[in-house]
Amino acid sequence: MKVLLAGGGTGGHIFPAITIAQTLREQYGDVDVLFVGAQGGLEATLVPKAGFPFVGVPARYLRRELSAEVFRTAWTAWRGFAEAWRIVGRFRPDVAVGTGGYVSGPVIAAAALRRVPVVLQEQNALPGLTTRLLARAARRIALGSAAASGYFPSDGRAVVTGNPIRRDILRATRDEALAAFGLDPRKKTLLVFGGSQGGRTINRAMIEAAPALLRRGDVQIIQQTGPAHFAEVVEAAGAVRRGEERAAAGDWHILSFIYDMPKAYAAADLVLCRAGAITLAEITAKGLPAVLVPYPFAAERHQDANAAELAQAGAALVVPDAELTGQRLLATVQPLLDDDERRRRMGEAARRLGRPDAAERIAALIREAARKPDR
Repeated sequence: MKVLLAGGGTGGHIFPAITIAQTLREQYGDVDVLFVGAQGGLEATLVPKAGFPFVGVPARYLRRELSAEVFRTAWTAWRGFAEAWRIVGRFRPDVAVGTGGYVSGPVIAAAALRRVPVVLQEQNALPGLTTRLLARAARRIALGSAAASGYFPSDGRAVVTGNPIRRDILRATRDEALAAFGLDPRKKTLLVFGGSQGGRTINRAMIEAAPALLRRGDVQIIQQTGPAHFAEVVEAAGAVRRGEERAAAGDWHILSFIYDMPKAYAAADLVLCRAGAITLAEITAKGLPAVLVPYPFAAERHQDANAAELAQAGAALVVPDAELTGQRLLATVQPLLDDDERRRRMGEAARRLGRPDAAERIAALIREAARKPDR
């Protein structure tokens, strides 16, 4: 089976595609995978590191306001489509899979026009523009959230599978995690992150709130700042650097980037983070209670819809980005740290939403949609 995968721009589109590719090979053995993404995008680095071939095409983020940028984006999209047309013709896939992002549109459109069966994977509760536009051409649509079902025809093509998560998310143990981060097993761990690039509002609120949290004596913090905000947080904390990307101020462990998120989750008693779909898939699979601060500039504010689903289930509390201050953070987080039973109930609610078998379910849909029957 030859599978073309298209998606990129952010980790939320890239990591699902990588997980799907790995699962296809595990489940079906002889699978030839080709990734197509944006030239110079994050996927151009991450995909080859994962061991898969990658081809880049011209692509630009689509801005919604009318400006000269729209015309430049349209020209780039046309060039990307033309290159994707040639790639599809050379590779001759049995199925094309789109995981979203601005590069996915022209690539999947080219595959559909070449009569390649299409499978779309939509991560968010509020589907992205690319998925909505391509839905008519799709043979199957794998939905990360049941809340997205209403945006697609009720003809059986759209299936709620959940979002694919990395295998080691579920394998990491707490003992391994505590040792990896140098944590105290007697203390509660607050895990804080704002996505791969960090979150300015979250970082600044933590600068204000962390001293009060640490004075409790029963709390330790792991905080991913993102590269752009690392120095600011380290300086404000008076932290001692332990390398280029890591520092500590007592029980406040500050990292530019957390490369081992499975262990970070395994150490956590409570999570404070954004509401990206893959992040939520990971914390629900782990059954972690959370305080969510949706990124306000996400396309069509889809993170608000993602967060609302967890809040309605009792798995998370939501604080709008514009309202997050150090005082608001303390007022939200401290009662949860004080109430073990409440955190346990929230964790159970999160686990009920989790779909740890999502990757296998999506792989089965792709196999079903592919041209070649099982031998």
